[in-house]
Amino acid sequence: MSNPLRTKNFWCVVLLAATACSGKKKTETPTPEALPPTAPLPTAGLAGQRVALTPLELVGAEEALKWDSLIADRRNTLNKCDSIIAMLLTGRAPEVTWVLPAELRRTAHRAPGVAAEPDQLGTAFLRATGIVDVPDPLRYQLRTLVGLAGGRFALIPAGVVFRVPKGAAPATPPLAMVELSMVMVDTRVGKVGWRTIARGEAADPWTALTRAVKALTPGIP
Repeated sequence: MSNPLRTKNFWCVVLLAATACSGKKKTETPTPEALPPTAPLPTAGLAGQRVALTPLELVGAEEALKWDSLIADRRNTLNKCDSIIAMLLTGRAPEVTWVLPAELRRTAHRAPGVAAEPDQLGTAFLRATGIVDVPDPLRYQLRTLVGLAGGRFALIPAGVVFRVPKGAAPATPPLAMVELSMVMVDTRVGKVGWRTIARGEAADPWTALTRAVKALTPGIP
């Protein structure tokens, strides 16, 4: 059973973070090139709780990067991304008890016909910023799977997209910017409580993704 006070504190942390981000002076006018900052992962409100980390289901790269092999072996690429995200989150946010994709798969396999396959949830559409209420059947699938795993919240990597940074000088190999869409869902009520896009740049996909995940936990080298 979750601690109601701790759950309340989690949403307070999220609300305070959102208020801080919106508290800029009205006189500030961002340029068209400005990108919104990455919202830090609200780990303080999740300390001591079990949080499910779902597998990534969407990865893409702009054609200009010439990373055809990245897309061709989709399963291997998804697994590599999952491994990087899981390794960094468990190391940089140890106050959270992370339920990693491999454990979610084992949980689903122990309950065939009840829990959906974690790799086939169809979570990529949660990248859309306007989504607050998670629709069925995903809402039911997340509630069932996360409940069986012993928790309430799910952190969902909703997509990884590699792009050529705007204004970047030509280079060999080309510089790439990754956009990692992350969404936190309260599976008991089926609502998105936090979302952000973390970014990182490098000449190879894995270094770029590593830098993006590190942006979720600022203040740690």
